[in-house]
Amino acid sequence: MTPRELVAVAEVPGGQPLRLVRRGGDHMILLDRNELMSSRMSGSEALLGTMTIDRLRSDAPRVLIGGYGMGFTLRAVLGRVGAAARVTVAELVPEIIDWARGPMATMTGDCLDDPRVTVRIGDVAQWIGAPGASWDAIMLDVDNGPDGVVRDANNGLYSASGLDRARRALAPGGVLAVWSAGSDAAFTRRLKATGFQVEEAKVRARENGKGPIHTIWFARRAG
Repeated sequence: MTPRELVAVAEVPGGQPLRLVRRGGDHMILLDRNELMSSRMSGSEALLGTMTIDRLRSDAPRVLIGGYGMGFTLRAVLGRVGAAARVTVAELVPEIIDWARGPMATMTGDCLDDPRVTVRIGDVAQWIGAPGASWDAIMLDVDNGPDGVVRDANNGLYSASGLDRARRALAPGGVLAVWSAGSDAAFTRRLKATGFQVEEAKVRARENGKGPIHTIWFARRAG
């Protein structure tokens, strides 16, 4: 078996360190012993991007992506939108972007330098709640689901007040999409209680339609 090689370590504000590990041609980002993401499991993160864009009414959407990860969602979005779209990527951990431009550059390609893309370093909550914010889509993949595994502060995104803030930051008909490694009935109820029209999709982790089953919530603001 090919051994794992530690490539780099990044500190997470208010959380435990992340480790970038390589095994042969595959990369993994680990939190303690938990695999948060892997280049072998890109399917559901890509579907977060494509399935959200397919649900929008705008031909030139304003999109906010919370968490760059390995860039699967961003690249999927860019492949689905036109030249007039504007995509903001909010990444809390600056080293994640450094890894994208460094050890994972062949996988990243030129997506971070695409003229439609703006990268912001910091908590995605800052841009969700920015004065005058009006997004056609907000996509959240900052944790392993709607709870603060990576850091406790992420819980605020999925609380009733956090969801209400996201709803108000969406344009009428806009969509909040949340990726999760598993289902969460309580989170579904919170979305509905906030006033969203909720669709819960089950998707496979791998691009070939195999692997673990992940969950994506699509919560639409009325209008």
